[in-house]
Amino acid sequence: MSVVVVRLTGVGVHRLDRAQARRIAIRAQLLAAPRPTDLLTVVRQLTLVQIDPTAAVAPSADLVCWSRLGSSYQPTQMREALERDRTLFEHQAMVRPMDDLGLFLAAMAASPGHERHREWLRANDSFRRDVLDLLGRSGPLLSRDIPDTSAVPWPSSGWTNNRNVTQMLEFLVLRGEVAIAGRQGRQRLWDVAERVYPAGTPVVELEQARRLRNERRLRALGVARAKAVVVPGEPADVGDAGEPAVIEGVAGEWRVDPAALGQPFTGRTALLSPFDRLVHDRVRLADLFEYEYVLEMYKPRASRRWGYFALPILHGDRLVGKVDATAERRRGTLTVHAVHEDVPFTPEVTRAVHEELHDLASWLTLTVERPR
Repeated sequence: MSVVVVRLTGVGVHRLDRAQARRIAIRAQLLAAPRPTDLLTVVRQLTLVQIDPTAAVAPSADLVCWSRLGSSYQPTQMREALERDRTLFEHQAMVRPMDDLGLFLAAMAASPGHERHREWLRANDSFRRDVLDLLGRSGPLLSRDIPDTSAVPWPSSGWTNNRNVTQMLEFLVLRGEVAIAGRQGRQRLWDVAERVYPAGTPVVELEQARRLRNERRLRALGVARAKAVVVPGEPADVGDAGEPAVIEGVAGEWRVDPAALGQPFTGRTALLSPFDRLVHDRVRLADLFEYEYVLEMYKPRASRRWGYFALPILHGDRLVGKVDATAERRRGTLTVHAVHEDVPFTPEVTRAVHEELHDLASWLTLTVERPR
């Protein structure tokens, strides 16, 4: 891949076309050929795998891993890494490599950031100590097994109103005093952090941790904006990590991982979770892939264009369509309601998508069914 470097205001800036930028992004997300071979390598490169309870096809974290590893990946591997080996940890609905824990400890020590939250914790300090004492004696526990001894209820206009135990646990996780030790079904098991996190993990100072997390995020994305719209959860921007770049036909300056430049690319076909990091930033998705996508599970059925949990289709270096499918486990089928072609499929693309659907069904121990 040939990359032109131009000079703007005395700084070397890489000039990429869209195809080059897409290939960098796809390789960084481990969605090119050949596939990676183990779960820990995948999570270390991606830096995170988002957890979401929706399982219309499969839980999103498992679907993300299947898209990279194929049928060699089994969900038990994730559970073992989180609960037995402790090579991964769950934090704020993300699975992350335990190697990165030190990049979060300084931010944990400074939490919570809002004065209203700090006031609630101060008013409920005895409640906090009750929770920590109980977990220390009896953990790990489900939230329902922890008594509510709060002095001041948690005020909210939303679903967390008066959910005092859950809210306290969330704050204690943010503070690094409690950690998620595992799950019982979809319910989290809570324990004191010292029984989950490795002892003696070095704490990286806050500003250095932010810089290193930006660098890790850019390595995972390949190419990203220096600044982006602030969204809940993991940021979409990378600050001054990497090197500046411009992308032909796309306004503004980008940052690129210099190690990703000039690398060979061999594409493959993949079905992606709607929460996959390749498609998660919808603005970047439109800029690089010229691809429109909306997760329609929150829309009324009549308003959906692509389906409740439509899976983006990656083929080579393009996103070419969506699959509307549902895993109907009682019937033993992966029911494919529709395959939406954003561009007309060639016989090669049709065959590749068909093969991926059958691989997905086999991984789920289902058979593909297409309603007439």
